[in-house]
Parts: sequence; structure tokens; C-alpha cells
Amino acid sequence: MHILRRAAYLSTLAVLFILIDSRPAYGYIDPSTGSYFLQILLAGILGALFALKVYWRKLKGAVSRMFSKGDNSQNDTSG
Repeated sequence: MHILRRAAYLSTLAVLFILIDSRPAYGYIDPSTGSYFLQILLAGILGALFALKVYWRKLKGAVSRMFSKGDNSQNDTSG
């Protein structure tokens, strides 16, 4: 635990030093960068939807088992 605190302290100190010593960067964002980020966003969304499609039955079964266990435990205590 002591090592983690020391690492967090040194990381925070390094970030603060970088922020204090920063100089202006005379750069620009290329116009095609926006479309690249849009492509990454769309690929992530479509990938998540595809993964949901592939694992839909397993996810649906797990959710139904989770709710059916809650219903059975309520019926057992009332009977």
C-alpha cells in the first residue's frame, strides 16, 4: 500500500510539473481529424452492437435467471 501512495504522489507531482512548465504549442488540428474521430466513434458503436447481437441469448438468459431467482426467493418466504 505504501508503494501505491508513493507512486500516486510522484505521478501527481510529475503532472503538476508538466502543467506548470508548459509552453504554447503552435500547432493545428488537421481538417480530416474530425472525420477520423467520427469513424472511431461509429466503429465503436457498431462493434458494441455486433457484440450485443452475438451474445444476445446469453445476456437475455442471464438477466432472466437473475430476475427469476428473485421471484422464487419471494415465493418461498411467503409460502
